[in-house]
This record gives sequence, structure tokens and C-alpha cells, in this order.
Amino acid sequence: MEDATARLATEEIVWLTTVRTDGQPQTSPVWFVWRHGTAFIVSAPGAGKLANLGGNPHVSLHLEGAGPGELVVTLEGVASTSEGLPDDVAAAYAAKYGAGMARLGTSAEEYFASFSTGIRIAPIRWRAFPSGLNLLGLTP
Repeated sequence: MEDATARLATEEIVWLTTVRTDGQPQTSPVWFVWRHGTAFIVSAPGAGKLANLGGNPHVSLHLEGAGPGELVVTLEGVASTSEGLPDDVAAAYAAKYGAGMARLGTSAEEYFASFSTGIRIAPIRWRAFPSGLNLLGLTP
């Protein structure tokens, strides 16, 4: 469990897959924060992923590929949206991606003004490779 938690806490990118109303999956690389056993993402209010979630809240998350011997973790879950993020999660998000925001020429305040919709993903199923490991304490 420690390896999976460490990857979820430190990975910079997660691949979020939502499903369009015509059934076509859409996968996007996004920044995320893993807190309280939940993945949190922010989005621009008009983003396609939000329209997809309105039609189908079921998503999958895939961490970036792992090197030989490293743990691969994927999650399936249900997403809900809100205006912004909880304060503790927003602070963790700003701390984790402060350097990335600076590279983009923006502050955390400006970033959260543009990406003002919070997405909370509650895991319901996971897969880990090597398989057979109950790394997140979830029931498959």
C-alpha cells in the first residue's frame, strides 16, 4: 500500500478518461492531488471533460507508465463536480504545482480563477500490476 500511496502522492500527471455522450472515451493528461483517499482535479468551466461527466460520472485514472519493477496503478471511480476545491486540497494542489504554474506564467490565484471547477473522484475499483495486490485497501 505504501508504494501505491507514494505514487499517488508524488506523480505529477494522471490520465483521466471520461466518456462522451456518443460513447467515445476521451483521455486527458491532468494535474491532480491525492488526498483523503480521493483524487482531486480542477478544470476550466467549459471543458469537454465536464460535459462528459454530466452525462456519465464514471471515469478511470491511470498514472504515468512505470519503469521496470515499478508499480503501475489504475483506478476506476465516480466523479462529482463543485465550485473550486476544499481549502486544504487547494493548498496542497498549489504547493504541488507551484513550479508548474510559474512555468506557465501564472500564480495559484490566477490559475484557480481560470480552472475554477473542482472534480472529486471517489475510487470504486482499482487494478495494480503486478496484479493480485490489494494496495489501496479497496474491494475489487
